Amino acid sequence: MDYLIKAIAYDGQIRAYAADTTDTAGEAQRRHQTWPTATAALGRSLTAGLMLGAMLKGDNKLTIKVEGGGPIGAILVDANAKGEVRGYVSHPQTHFDLNEHGKLDVARAVGTEGMLTIVKDLGMKEHFTGQVPIVSGELGEDFTYYLVSSEQVPSSVGVGVLVNPDNTVLAAGGFMIQLMPGTKDETITKIENRLKSIQPISKMIERGLTPEEILEEVLGEGQVKILEKMPVQFKCQCSRDRIASAIVSLGNDEIQSMIDEDGGAEAQCHFCNEVYQFSKVELEELKTGPAQ
Repeated sequence: MDYLIKAIAYDGQIRAYAADTTDTAGEAQRRHQTWPTATAALGRSLTAGLMLGAMLKGDNKLTIKVEGGGPIGAILVDANAKGEVRGYVSHPQTHFDLNEHGKLDVARAVGTEGMLTIVKDLGMKEHFTGQVPIVSGELGEDFTYYLVSSEQVPSSVGVGVLVNPDNTVLAAGGFMIQLMPGTKDETITKIENRLKSIQPISKMIERGLTPEEILEEVLGEGQVKILEKMPVQFKCQCSRDRIASAIVSLGNDEIQSMIDEDGGAEAQCHFCNEVYQFSKVELEELKTGPAQ
């Protein structure tokens, strides 16, 4: 079962998150039938979404949109404070040869001519929107840049996805560390040195490291204090009732033309690919129902 941990380190000078998202990325891959490079891009974005979502409270939620101008099109991810995430890419069947480092070429798929946008719904009238240019297309660096530029928090984000030869997800996960105001220079230097020397996050995941062990690698043994552990999962908010409400909102004329021309209706959720069928009889009920 996937899970995420929230932690502090160096006596509260550092706030940290780490997650195992193997099943979450796997569920996204199965639902959208993504090819490996698209799987890596979507899985990294879902992982970042879960960690950013874990910083929220209560019913707050956020939406991530990555539009880098690359062949994958847009990546869209929704996450909340409860460890639930969903997402999709415009062109799931996107794949390239490995890059010069022998890794999936996510930057080529995502592109580097565009923006990363994060919209937070904090339960107020106005939503908070932060937007930054995409700096690398590898996504970890892009989320790091977003936190530093848009939220003014010195941070480091690492996200990784490993894909099996049969396109399924072998492993996925990530970490995020943030310096709190007043962090000592010596602590910053220590962490900078560790970040330069650690393995890529995908290698740590491949070695089977838990989120707890990942943070120990990143921050140093004995430095990490776990505050909370929470399950995370791919979960969509779509439902038959929601789709029915959407059909009702189209109005009687539109519903009648569905009945006359198609003898029914079929709707598919972008986020999870679930298909909802409505028969002629069900459409008649929606048309004349109390919701009108």
